[in-house]
Amino acid sequence: MDYAALIEQRRRRFAEVSEAIEDPSLFSDAKRATEVMREHRRLKETLDLWEDLESSRRQLADNEELARGEDPELAEMAADEIPELQRRIPEMEEKLQYLLLPADPDEDRDALVEIRAGAGGDEASLFAGELMRMYQRYAENRGWKVEHLGSSPSEVGGFKEVVLRIAGDEVFRFLKYESGVHRVQRVPATETQGRIHTSTVTVAVLPEAEEVDIDLKPDDLRIEVCRAGGAGGQHVNRTESAVQVFHLPTGIMVRCEDGRSQGQNKERALQILRSRLYEQKQREVQENYSANRRKLIGSGDRSEKIRTYNFPQSRITDHRIGLTTHNIDGILNGSLEELTDALQRAEMAERLAEAEAAR
Repeated sequence: MDYAALIEQRRRRFAEVSEAIEDPSLFSDAKRATEVMREHRRLKETLDLWEDLESSRRQLADNEELARGEDPELAEMAADEIPELQRRIPEMEEKLQYLLLPADPDEDRDALVEIRAGAGGDEASLFAGELMRMYQRYAENRGWKVEHLGSSPSEVGGFKEVVLRIAGDEVFRFLKYESGVHRVQRVPATETQGRIHTSTVTVAVLPEAEEVDIDLKPDDLRIEVCRAGGAGGQHVNRTESAVQVFHLPTGIMVRCEDGRSQGQNKERALQILRSRLYEQKQREVQENYSANRRKLIGSGDRSEKIRTYNFPQSRITDHRIGLTTHNIDGILNGSLEELTDALQRAEMAERLAEAEAAR
């Protein structure tokens, strides 16, 4: 890849975008302003990384020369720094390569994570709860903020469905690979004969839509209020605080009841609806998604799997890239980096191949 030529293009574009930001009229168009600010942030990250990479390359060359010098003390100090520079430079080159690819406009967005129990009954609902906690811990490790938008608890302590909003830096970029069917193989606590059961949970990660992305027309909505209920129909909230929103043109229905008030539940339901409509719109216009991103969510059938969690063997296999790890405890405790890094590298290789083929 010709880094220098691509960086020069980014420099020229950064100057144009910086000039656009200085024009007060830009902010009269909220959608356009959001897009320009996102582009400005990505371009700045790319150019800053390039400067760091060039500085590290110069420092490595200087240290290698000093390490061959006649001053033993200086040579030893220079040699000690070389391994760290040799480790960092390829990492920076890989990240730069990713940033120089055509930008996915959704990568900087926050995300909604919808987790639903699929095949397997109670065991599926319990694993849905474990995946929810996995994403919460991963988000905490990255300094992201997690908000519960809605849930439907099961009688055994898991979840039939749960929706999270995760906000922070580049949330969708790192979580988008989690979309699909997650299969779990283990002996349930209720199994008396020690037989391994297979269950599935479906996960959909949606880029969060903003009001400027999707215009919800009042005539297209039917909003109903009803009583919220707890797990198993118990602990019923006697006020009509639950909200159901029907989007008449698409038939999409969203229900929220976890908020403290009817107004909060309505706001959350509209937030989820907006993101579902935005994702639907993006799928229609981005038909050339790579294999890793093509299908967001299946039916929950065991055959439509992206990942298998095998507890007896302490093994996780990601079927999209053929990666197997035995760090099941660490991953379920939020250490998703091993999987995410490998998936990002696979996607980058695919996108680079597509870019080369298009030349």
